[in-house]
Amino acid sequence: MRHLISIDDLTDAELRGLAGRGAEFSAGLSAPSAPLAGQVVGVYFAKTSTRTRTAFSSGSLRLGGSLIAYGPGDLQLNTGESTEDTGRVLSGMLDVLVARTAGPEAELRGWAAQDRMSVVNAMSAEEHPTQALTDLTTLVRYFGRIDGLRILYAGEGNNTAAALALALSRFPGVEFEVRTPPGYGLTASVLERARARAARSGARLVERHDMDDLPEGFDVVYTTRWQTTGTSKPDANWREIFAPFQVTADLWRTSPGAVFMHDLPAHRGEEVTADVLDGPRSIAFAQATNKMHSAMAVLEFVRAPARAASADPVTARSPLDGLVAAR
Repeated sequence: MRHLISIDDLTDAELRGLAGRGAEFSAGLSAPSAPLAGQVVGVYFAKTSTRTRTAFSSGSLRLGGSLIAYGPGDLQLNTGESTEDTGRVLSGMLDVLVARTAGPEAELRGWAAQDRMSVVNAMSAEEHPTQALTDLTTLVRYFGRIDGLRILYAGEGNNTAAALALALSRFPGVEFEVRTPPGYGLTASVLERARARAARSGARLVERHDMDDLPEGFDVVYTTRWQTTGTSKPDANWREIFAPFQVTADLWRTSPGAVFMHDLPAHRGEEVTADVLDGPRSIAFAQATNKMHSAMAVLEFVRAPARAASADPVTARSPLDGLVAAR
């Protein structure tokens, strides 16, 4: 029984193995063998969700598990029951709890303070680890590797950006360029942890608060919705502050081979223009589909680790030789 609450809960080998396993599911190279047969998965979403909720629900069923879904008004948390008490009760009836709260990570740690039920963070205020795993899966599917990729992230330093920084900093040669509006960058804690990982792995992480002097030759341009679920902006004129960070076709002048990624939902005309999101370089909707494949890898990992593949998308080209998607 394992939990997945932060990318930092994973070893380097586990992180790479999860990306590889998700890519195997995505490529159809590994048929699920019902490792969750006889197990019950609860999905609790205190905030709206299309992709993550559907991914974990569908993934659970495809792996042979049964499913119980909870909405924001369904648990006694609303009447003051503690997360620890809720976790103790649910752990006697569920095998896995997948939870999106947009609240503090400590809340999920409270649910995890028992030894029977796995807890998966489907999004907290600080971090969105399952999104980062989806993104790694997508990179493996498209490029066949993660090592050495050059990735530009433009937009708010939100929980998706935090998880990406913590994940990509593990891979040798990765260059992760983060451009965020002033006052909306990665937290000091995330920067410190990611830079420590990068120093150890040989990755490079840069954060700036403008869009000037961008390097050339990115492999990926990534953005997220400016108005993140469950948050509000302290500046009334925040749209003006964010405007220079909009992803437009101009970014492809110096990176013509780059693909576009977005965790969705997208607001065309805000963080990205329609011609980019719907254009030939966009893999955002394939990325969304990979959320289910990545969720399957996560569920298998937390409940049936002996069955999870040990494939390393960085160094083990077999069994990943057939994973690069048609471009």
